[in-house]
Amino acid sequence: MSTATAQRTRDDGPRAASSIDAERNERKTKLAAALRLFGRLGFGEGVAGHITARDPEYPDRFWVNPFGMSFRHVRVSDLILVDHEGNVVIGDAPVNRAAFVIHAAVHKARPDVVAAAHAHSLYGKALSSLGRTLDPITQDACAFFEDHVIVSEYGGKIVLEEEAGVALAEGLGSHKAAIHRNHGLFTVGTTVDEAAWWFITMERSAQAQLIAEAAGTPHHIPDADARYTRDHIGTSAAGWFSFQPLFDEISRSDPDLFD
Repeated sequence: MSTATAQRTRDDGPRAASSIDAERNERKTKLAAALRLFGRLGFGEGVAGHITARDPEYPDRFWVNPFGMSFRHVRVSDLILVDHEGNVVIGDAPVNRAAFVIHAAVHKARPDVVAAAHAHSLYGKALSSLGRTLDPITQDACAFFEDHVIVSEYGGKIVLEEEAGVALAEGLGSHKAAIHRNHGLFTVGTTVDEAAWWFITMERSAQAQLIAEAAGTPHHIPDADARYTRDHIGTSAAGWFSFQPLFDEISRSDPDLFD
């Protein structure tokens, strides 16, 4: 999808695609763009990290970045299609076992979820080691107020077994995000845009909280005000919209991602 198209549709949120093929292309394009942005923002950690997008025609399959490829190099044509049994249906590259285990479980448990994101980002890892949720100390953090959880099961182990993925999916429940203890952040959305934005802003909120607590004792936003703010900036539409400037930026600077 071109930047001009994004501009035309952002007034009232994402519009339904004209066909399954068009929707597939939209999801794959946004997925490649989100991965590039994760690389630009320093979320890469060796071979760790993955973003998935459910296929619009085959809901038991999802598109994902190939195992071992830098976030910063991913193109639309590099994405692979994986089923819930871990088989690569389209593509020649291998799939990260952890990506299959975690994302397959979440996509099975949450039919509403189109996309899910996880990376070993620095501040998400640091906050996860504390086993604490985000506090409502900034307006941005309020997007997650009462809408994210701590998941403790299997947090200290590499997620390779299917039961570990199921535990994370069950812990996530109906929320938009989870902090997997001793592991990092995990976010979901009804669009790739939304899932990617929640991860980006959650990582930044974790950074703000850790810095604030290192300097002193942050003041918490009152619960009623935090809920009010969440209901304005924590919606699916708000998550989608917040991603659009980043998509414009990466589209202009990295046009090869569309290849």
